[in-house]
Amino acid sequence: MQALKSRKMKFDLLEHDAPLPNADTVWIATEFEILGHEQEGYPVAAGLDDIEGAIERAMLHLRGVHQIRELTFGLDPGPRPGVAWMGDGVLLGMAQLESIEDVVGHIRSIERSIEHHVCKVRIGNGAPLIRDHIINDCIAESIWMEEVNEARTSKGLLRHNHVVSAVRIAMLRGKRVWEQRSITPTEGQLKEIQRQSRKLSNGRKTISTELALAVARGEMPLHEAIVL
Repeated sequence: MQALKSRKMKFDLLEHDAPLPNADTVWIATEFEILGHEQEGYPVAAGLDDIEGAIERAMLHLRGVHQIRELTFGLDPGPRPGVAWMGDGVLLGMAQLESIEDVVGHIRSIERSIEHHVCKVRIGNGAPLIRDHIINDCIAESIWMEEVNEARTSKGLLRHNHVVSAVRIAMLRGKRVWEQRSITPTEGQLKEIQRQSRKLSNGRKTISTELALAVARGEMPLHEAIVL
């Protein structure tokens, strides 16, 4: 219920033995609760470790989407990455993630929720440090990656509209990325990470250059570097 409310989705809470409102109702329950009621409406099994995936499956049922050929993700890199996912060219969902560490988990959760034959992830070529960190994380998980010219996706957008940019990135073919990248931040990029550490700690701490380098290389998240 908390996850549904966070998405501002309307829903009804039914008792376990209550009849469904109609024959086409999409309903979410545990696998045990669904047992014996598989033919009633469109049941979606949910567990505590896959709440978001269950909601995605329920939404796809509501849209009449049951199987697609190509599942495509668009990623707009930034400290809070924008992500969009499409099925055979049809927009299925959008989100703004809280950190770059959430990207792979979010992609895998959506992948498990949707029957598909091919999955591709396309990322914009801006924010080089963050971009390459995400690319490395995805390639480590054997995810198909393409890099898209981000200049073609931001025209006419409001500044920082990362989610809408992610939709445009998903729609453009990019250059295939086969290997992980060496992350060598510039002095200016390290200073920017240090500035972010001051901002995140409300001015109480500026992390060292060594810790900033570790953050830049993806060896630790910024919030952990601040407490060291």
